Amino acid sequence: MKLIEPSVEILTDIDNMKALKQIEQAARNCYRSEDRITEDGESARKIVKKLMSKHHNAMLEFVDIAVRLVCDIGVYKDLTRHRHCSFAIESTRYCNYKDGIHFIKPCNMPEKTSNYAVWFDTMVLIDKAYQEMVQAGAKPDQLRMLLPHSTAASVVMKANVREWRHIFELRTSTAAHPSVQQVMNMLLKEFKQKLPDLFGDL
Repeated sequence: MKLIEPSVEILTDIDNMKALKQIEQAARNCYRSEDRITEDGESARKIVKKLMSKHHNAMLEFVDIAVRLVCDIGVYKDLTRHRHCSFAIESTRYCNYKDGIHFIKPCNMPEKTSNYAVWFDTMVLIDKAYQEMVQAGAKPDQLRMLLPHSTAASVVMKANVREWRHIFELRTSTAAHPSVQQVMNMLLKEFKQKLPDLFGDL
């Protein structure tokens, strides 16, 4: 058994200005105003800002971004409720954790508390039972019945800018589960650094 922290990584090679120009191309097609495109990208920055201020967000769908998350099963179960995304998720049906299950440390249970101690002892028991079943010849699709929400999983997820903004608005809210907030706040920080014009206001 191993306890790990969640992590995030942007897989798409994204460039702020390139993304703005891609959105501008789509938007200007609607108005047949391609002649107003400037080489320096300022026209792209202006039109995207204007579109966003008027909530004309359909144009934001022309830029897709893929990420990899290492999160607990509970987090990805919440994220897969978003309909306009693509997911490739580590399969507990086919992956065998015979070398030890990785669990995500809970962010809403401080260490050295009785709740954390109960959680930790339970993860130890689950890992022990999993290894016993491995030794008895159980297959991964049988073994996965033991795995709790705290089990770590690698998730590749893709969505367009419009959907990412929607996801961040919902999943960084205090109404979201603390583990989801933790992962989405980490990811939003990365998005703000790489795409400040599209996510800097969130």
